[in-house]
Amino acid sequence: MIKYTLKCDQGHEFDSWFGSAADFDKLLSTSMITCSICGTLGVEKTIMAPQVSTARKQSKAGVLSAPASPAEQALAEMRKQVEANSENVGTNFATEARKIHDGDAPARAIIGEAKIEEAKALVEDGVEIVPLPWGRKRTN
Repeated sequence: MIKYTLKCDQGHEFDSWFGSAADFDKLLSTSMITCSICGTLGVEKTIMAPQVSTARKQSKAGVLSAPASPAEQALAEMRKQVEANSENVGTNFATEARKIHDGDAPARAIIGEAKIEEAKALVEDGVEIVPLPWGRKRTN
């Protein structure tokens, strides 16, 4: 695997992984690589410094600390808004969503976790739910 920093002709920079340098060249020559931000086909590699890590010294350069692209920033802001304005009901999501739908609990925004079978049953019963495009926060 190889990671390239790419730049589109609109000035957007983003990183992408490829199986090999040859895979990148093949995808580029067949117009299969587009900007992850705006979708344009005009993409090229940027100058990159190699990242070499040793067992003794780990580089902080690869650590994700903040959203980099406008799309990542928008997703982070959406997550912040959803979490600030919703009640986290945890693993009781399916039960609570059904209660709200049936009028047995007050209407409100909730977030939580549901097994795939529970989510399918809710949808089949007309309960409006939406999967969120992020996973759980991990805490240590």
